[in-house]
Amino acid sequence: MVAIVDDDDLMRSALQGLLKSAGLPAQAFASAEEFLKSGQQSEVGCLVADIRMPGMSGLELQAKLNADQCRIPTIFITAHGDEKMRMRALRAGAVEFMAKPFDDEALLESVRAALER
Repeated sequence: MVAIVDDDDLMRSALQGLLKSAGLPAQAFASAEEFLKSGQQSEVGCLVADIRMPGMSGLELQAKLNADQCRIPTIFITAHGDEKMRMRALRAGAVEFMAKPFDDEALLESVRAALER
């Protein structure tokens, strides 16, 4: 399953629709905290997360999962990314870092590659 964590309702819906249209099961969460409370981390093959969210950020979520020995291939999407943030995310194990708006096919390719790991 692909988990989508984004505080933007429209982005969550669009991503979920895109993944489902490609035959990939997806579940959306409005916050990092909601995702962590779901207890579904072990079922997730790929995480698509926004960097900037109220409460816990995408990078903080990644750090928490890493600390819990829960290594989920993560694709970050952001409208506010810079090279420093991108390098920090990739060094911490992110598989991709995409600026919004991103190409749907490029995202699907990254998700499929992450699921095959």
